[in-house]
Formats: sequence, structure tokens, C-alpha cells
Amino acid sequence: MTELDRLEPGIRESVEQFIRAGRPSARLQTFEERRQGYLATIDLAGEAEPVWRIEDFNFDEVQLRIYRPQDESNLPVMIYFHGGCFVSGDLETHDRQMRQLANQGRCLVVAVHYRLAPEHRYPAAHDDAVKAIRIVKEQASAWGGNPDKLTLAGDSAGGHIALVASLRLKSEGLSWIQRLILIYPMLDANGSSKSYDQYGDDYIVTRDMLLSGFEAYFEGNTTPEHPEASPLYRDDLAGLPDTYILTAEFDPLVDEGEELYRRLLKAGVNAQCQRYLGVNHGFFQLGGISPAGRKAIGDVAALMRSW
Repeated sequence: MTELDRLEPGIRESVEQFIRAGRPSARLQTFEERRQGYLATIDLAGEAEPVWRIEDFNFDEVQLRIYRPQDESNLPVMIYFHGGCFVSGDLETHDRQMRQLANQGRCLVVAVHYRLAPEHRYPAAHDDAVKAIRIVKEQASAWGGNPDKLTLAGDSAGGHIALVASLRLKSEGLSWIQRLILIYPMLDANGSSKSYDQYGDDYIVTRDMLLSGFEAYFEGNTTPEHPEASPLYRDDLAGLPDTYILTAEFDPLVDEGEELYRRLLKAGVNAQCQRYLGVNHGFFQLGGISPAGRKAIGDVAALMRSW
């Protein structure tokens, strides 16, 4: 059995197409091409479920989309930061997952669109994230949410941003965040883990895609070793809220996500980590073709329902 035979059928088909196409490098695409390519994958998430109320808000340069599943107040709140390697992704690329999370999790979901590189370099996205959290803390009650039940969540670059934002708030003595949900987060701007070598070429979201995103956002403004560029290596993890990490078997980031889990345990943080087999980076957005993607949505929603 080859590695490709261990992939879910829908994922395997996409990976085989990528390999037949010559493993095109993200470095040869413009950033606009990368953004359009991301938008073209929306249907792979499955159908767009109806939600009781969806509203868009703009606060300065931060865009928020509020998903309210029912006409009730005091709902738990998930603040979600989309992925896209710091250079792509928006409210539309993640709309279908947010609908599913709101409905299945019976929670208020606030999706955040932060400024993207290379037009806006570090610390723009991180600053936007903290600004968004402050806005949600202030406005949650008016939107039907409970401001004392805040979860930060995000995938890929969004997982990175959620973690760093939580660390920033902690450094200010603010214990607003009750839970972190990090979905295959980007944690090491040097891409130094073994899984970058194992899974960095064939599985669509490649080493080139991830590292070029880090470079577009951080290069020129800070080094890859900066604690907000590579939060995996920080020594101030103690005191973070309960943290749940989701990793994918065939992902360049699988090693660093699981290393973060071990570091959190060592720091005394209540942490859990689950690896989903047979899938690659991005599977959380592929519920239309991936059973594991649908399962992961359900697992995250169950965390929100547990409140």
C-alpha cells in the first residue's frame, strides 16, 4: 500500500490530480491567483446551510460576519479566524463551515476577516485579531451572545492568529478567552519539522505555499524566530485557556501542531490533541468530499455545545 492509498477517496483524487499537474508551486502564482484559487474551492465544503440570522459588520479595517443560529440570548461565542497562509481567505471561503458550526454548535459564531499580506504585513493581522476580540467582548450581548463564554478558533494561519491573540491578551492580564480551538495551526515560520519534508511536496498545501505565506507577512518586519512569527517556541504558554488542537495525517504542519500540544501539557495547560487520518491540510473545509472533514466540524461543534 502506498501513502496515497491511505488517503480518503475524495482527498486522494484531488492529490492525484495535483501530482499529475506537476505539483505546481504557489511561488509561481500571484497573490490574486492564490486568492481566486481558494474561492474556487468553496463548493468542496458542501451545501450552504440556512442559518437563522447572518449579519455583516465593519469596524475600521476589521470585517465581521455574525452567525446566529436561533432567536435566543446568552449563547456561547466562537470568534473564528480563517486560514489562507496570511495571504488569502476571507469571509466567503469559510462561510459554509461557519454556518455548520453555528447550527451544530448552537452558538454565536463571529467570523473575522483580517488584513492580508503582502499589502498589509506584520503585525496587521494580529492587531486586527485583538481589535476584533475587543469588539466582540463589548458587543456580544447585543448580538445574542454571552461575553463571558468566548472561544477563539482558527485554521492554519487563523490558528496561529488565535494563539498569538490569546497570548497577547494574557500578557495584559485579560482572562477573556475561555477556550482555544486550533485547527492545523501554522506555528514555525522556518518550517523546520520533519513533516515538512515528509508531506511538503505532494499534498496540495505544500511547503512552498506555507513558507511563502510566512514570508509575505513577516519578511522585512521581523525575523522567523520572533515569538509572534513562530509561537511554537514561546516560553510563556502557562496560563493559556483550555486548548484543543486538530491535526491532519498528511500535513506539513502535523508535527508542529502535536509538538505544541506537548509543550502546552508541560506548561500546565489543559490541552487535548486529535489527529485525523487519511486527510491533508485543509480537510476541515472539505466536508463535501471528506468524511473526516464532516467529523471534525461535528467535533468542534460538540465542544461548543458542551458549554
